[in-house]
Amino acid sequence: MHTIEVDFDVFKQLTVRRPTEDVSYNDVIRELLGLGQSKGGAAKGTTGPSPDDWVAKGVRFPAGTEFRANYKGQVRTGSVEGGALVVNGQPYNSPSAAAVAVTASPVNGWRFWECRLPGKSSWQLIESLRR
Repeated sequence: MHTIEVDFDVFKQLTVRRPTEDVSYNDVIRELLGLGQSKGGAAKGTTGPSPDDWVAKGVRFPAGTEFRANYKGQVRTGSVEGGALVVNGQPYNSPSAAAVAVTASPVNGWRFWECRLPGKSSWQLIESLRR
């Protein structure tokens, strides 16, 4: 086994791209390099990051993640598609930009939106996903 040195920013980005602890750093690097899975393969039932995932402030939201917010008595929705948060057909690069589009006023998107990750049944405030 060989050892490579990476700086903290590279390590952080590799870590963000690990959807679960079952996905190794090697699996992430292979995916980024377009090499596919190694002969050993990833753990059953796990998937690596996709180009359609959205990463905001170091938090990775897999493609298909649903978003919702209750604003003035109405539920507003969005989803992760094509590497962005899409709300009303418009892609946004930050949760706050998407929240401002809904409210037309400054708002902290991390406290505005809840998400439901693919395969999960519960909703959570996206602020809780930040470290």
